[in-house]
Amino acid sequence: MSPGSCDNRPALPWREKRASIHRLLGAPQTGCQRIRVYERGFSSNHSIMTQFKNPVREWNSSAYHRLSQPQVTWGKKVLSRLRLRGDELVLDAGCGTGRLTADLLQALPGGRVVALDVSQNMARSAREFLQPQFGGRARVIVADLVDLPFAAVFDGIVSTAAFHWVLDHDRLFRGLFQSLRPGGWLQAQCGGGQNIARLTRRMDALASKADFAPFLAGFPSPWLYQNAEGASETLRRAGFIDIQTSLESAPTLLDDRRHYAEFVKTVIVRTHLERLPVARLRDLYVSELADQAANDDPPFLLDYWRLNLSARKP
Repeated sequence: MSPGSCDNRPALPWREKRASIHRLLGAPQTGCQRIRVYERGFSSNHSIMTQFKNPVREWNSSAYHRLSQPQVTWGKKVLSRLRLRGDELVLDAGCGTGRLTADLLQALPGGRVVALDVSQNMARSAREFLQPQFGGRARVIVADLVDLPFAAVFDGIVSTAAFHWVLDHDRLFRGLFQSLRPGGWLQAQCGGGQNIARLTRRMDALASKADFAPFLAGFPSPWLYQNAEGASETLRRAGFIDIQTSLESAPTLLDDRRHYAEFVKTVIVRTHLERLPVARLRDLYVSELADQAANDDPPFLLDYWRLNLSARKP
């Protein structure tokens, strides 16, 4: 590294780094500042841009970008509920590959978005997708939704298809609340209620079979699907007001067996597949789920349910 590069600067203590994000979000940033705050992280033990990938948190982002049309369709409904001035600073909490972040930025011609995801693969894909078009108006970071580094920064928070991957919703919503400025808003949607109940029953049955039981028996669900009443109470405990929650059915019909198998493998069962030690078992697991779905009426239908969340910070 040359003298004066970012890596040769003394490390800032955590409190100073967290405080500095207010200045950095509010002003044009040099390349070094962006790397320092958004990519190198606030401290060596913090979750922003972790040094080593956690395979449980990683996704096949290129496949997800191609397959995520259902999530994009649901997310566009969330964006349609926004009432924007056009100059806000917004957090996209769980941005994936940035397809919906791009729509959000289009609705904010004078604003900016911090796009956050826990997966480094997703963040890299989002950065490649967003920055050629939006430049510095799109900041992409890696961080854990239960360990947010922000305090009273954002005018609003948007999230789609992410919160059900977080098992501690009290901690999640407290962090979101703290990240908002007074009067800031939350508009979100995630899986809820009886989301993919038919598929999860089949996954439970497979976990008891001889091929899979040594690896999947007793494996806890990686998802938390709240109902509307439970989500409302969790938001209230976090301090939110003007809370509205609701469940809606979103059945999703996939094209054929190949599409179903690839979608389920990439979007739904990746954490289960990571526990299976060899490709043969992983392929067999997905194949059995696809075979069962082929006999449904109609075939290859996923019984999705979406939990809508709307709230405001006093």
